Amino acid sequence: MRLLYLVSHPIQYQAPLLRQIAGLPGIELFVLFETLDNATTYHDPGFAQAITWDVPLTDGYDHAMVRDRDHLRTEIAKSQVLWIHGWDTRLKRKALKMARQAGVRTLMRGENTDAAMPDGRGLKGLLKRLYLARIFSQCDGFLCIGADNRDYYRTRGIGDARLFAMAYTVDNAFFATRIADAAKSRTAFRQSLNIPGDCPVILFAGKLQARKHPLTLLRAFKALDRQKAQQPVLIYVGDGEQRRELEAAAAGMADRVKILGFKNQTELPAFYDLADVFVLAAEKEPWGLSVNEAMIGGCVPVVTPECGCARDLVDARTGRIVAPGDADALAAALAELLADRARLAAMAAAAKDRIAGWGLDRSVAGLTAAIEGLGVGMAKSTQL
Repeated sequence: MRLLYLVSHPIQYQAPLLRQIAGLPGIELFVLFETLDNATTYHDPGFAQAITWDVPLTDGYDHAMVRDRDHLRTEIAKSQVLWIHGWDTRLKRKALKMARQAGVRTLMRGENTDAAMPDGRGLKGLLKRLYLARIFSQCDGFLCIGADNRDYYRTRGIGDARLFAMAYTVDNAFFATRIADAAKSRTAFRQSLNIPGDCPVILFAGKLQARKHPLTLLRAFKALDRQKAQQPVLIYVGDGEQRRELEAAAAGMADRVKILGFKNQTELPAFYDLADVFVLAAEKEPWGLSVNEAMIGGCVPVVTPECGCARDLVDARTGRIVAPGDADALAAALAELLADRARLAAMAAAAKDRIAGWGLDRSVAGLTAAIEGLGVGMAKSTQL
């Protein structure tokens, strides 16, 4: 069975998933990118700098860049299933129409949630709902990345028969292996950052954007009880539009607040090994894959209800959920977690256990179940 995957560009999180799908005996995967501009060095507006990923993005699976619409139409016609990541570009929407005309079944996978991408109100909301209904009518099935994403489709009239679970995951084995390696030199790494050996560590890793609330985290950190014998250290790994404002707000706190800039994929595991608590106090966050990564390292996550991962990964056993933008609530959650190191260790173990069952195998199983749910056989295609 030939599976054609259409996506805007190579994505570091997706590359391991695509390699694993390509290795399945019943699927002949071919990936079409709208652009390959970011396959080497590119400017990432979220990080506000040039980025070169230090992991392979296009190795291990067959792929090409879309040359023109005729090329796209030809690739669709050779396939039994078209899988599309999002409907945000004209080419993707055109591909849906081409697939319908060619009799090719379609699967849509988007990151949308009502918190992250609301329809809006009044005439604008009505027009958006009509627009989505038109797009969704051309999709045979939807690959739901989590509970909030599934509810997004349900509230727009998509029945459960067209909804298939395809968990949003990272390469757990990649991070687990490198986190274990980092643990061997944890003491030296702490010393290099001037962090005392028994000091708890709070970590933020991501883009320093307003909607991810790095400044709210800093306000919460400042509000923690300063009379405690063990003061935590706050580490920011990432870059973006709010870096200068964050540095100004943290002036004079260099011993307790470390703003370290962007770190690549192979550098992140050392920070996940080092940290005790991971904070993504974001609003309008479709998922938050950094939470997956941090939980692999045994970090206890603190997220908000607007993080798409919250319902699937975070509960009272594995972490805490606070309202976005509420520094007092975030400070209270951090103080509670850090007050009892034994309980924190138990929560870290629970977080690792939860994420262990939320890896690439789960995503692949969801995709294959969706293909079978469409009534498409999994035998290898013989088409050229």
